[in-house]
Amino acid sequence: MADAKVIPFDDDRSRSGGVPRAARRRSSVRGTGSVSALPGPSGSPDAPQGPEVPREGEASDRGAWDRRIAGGLAFLRRRVTGEYDVDEFGYDEELTDQVLMSLLRPVYEKYFRVEVKGVENIPAEGGALIVSNHSGTLPLDGLMLQVAVHDHHPAGRHLRLLAADLVFMLPVVNELARKAGHTLACAEDAERLLRKGEVVGVMPEGFKGIGKPFGERYKLQRFGRGGFVSTALKAGVPIVPCSIVGAEEIYPMIGNSKTLARLLGFPYFPITPTFPWLGPLGAVPLPTKWTIQFGEPIPTDGYPLEAAEDPMLMFNLTDQVREQIQHTLYKLLVQRRSVFF
Repeated sequence: MADAKVIPFDDDRSRSGGVPRAARRRSSVRGTGSVSALPGPSGSPDAPQGPEVPREGEASDRGAWDRRIAGGLAFLRRRVTGEYDVDEFGYDEELTDQVLMSLLRPVYEKYFRVEVKGVENIPAEGGALIVSNHSGTLPLDGLMLQVAVHDHHPAGRHLRLLAADLVFMLPVVNELARKAGHTLACAEDAERLLRKGEVVGVMPEGFKGIGKPFGERYKLQRFGRGGFVSTALKAGVPIVPCSIVGAEEIYPMIGNSKTLARLLGFPYFPITPTFPWLGPLGAVPLPTKWTIQFGEPIPTDGYPLEAAEDPMLMFNLTDQVREQIQHTLYKLLVQRRSVFF
């Protein structure tokens, strides 16, 4: 019998086709199938390779960041040189789109998790008057309503809110409100905006709605004398009822210090379960879940010009808008699973 040849178990050539074990170990460390683990032209596995080509995703991300930086620098240059447009009411569209909306959007999307319904009921062009309920102790509902129209309307429309005198008497707040497109809640300014084709928002309850006790939540207060209906009739624009659920619970108002309100010149001074007991921390709103629903528009262009002077017609239309908002509030409350979810 011929002598048998014994092949040692540690003979690398018998299993790897001549590739040394050290090279295979480096290959396993660097990744299976890595070309860089194989010997290069010089016979060394560590021979220098060609320049690394960035992946397609990395290149696109880098390009996106470059565009953002360039856009930011161009924005700063325009702010410094004054090369931006402001309308007769002080509205700065560029600042609103790129700064103010960007600051409000995380609160809108992550904190209050606002759900929007029926935004397509706002006309794609031309003037429209959005009439909404008002609540929450602080007017955060108006700001969230503005983000909802800006971010969700198919035509990307901007909402011009009518604000109370107090807003334009406060330092810093006054300038920011003007830049964001807010204007004084008077019939003349509202009619001018509507005739220019703007979407205007009004909350007829005013301080009676935003400062009502927690026990009266989601019960609409008086809508005034119907001035918003008269404005819509004169401009011939539709009225879009809007119902907001979730804002009532952000600051549960269990009391009102009238003495402090008079001293500070405020219409009310709220007392909540956390404010003023916890100081600045008590001013943080509760993270409730919001729903904003826009109802079917109520047309006004079919009425004669003198209709704006008819008190009975204004009363009927005001009552119709109020009832539609109240009915939608009750419907949304029934559908709501929880205040926070």
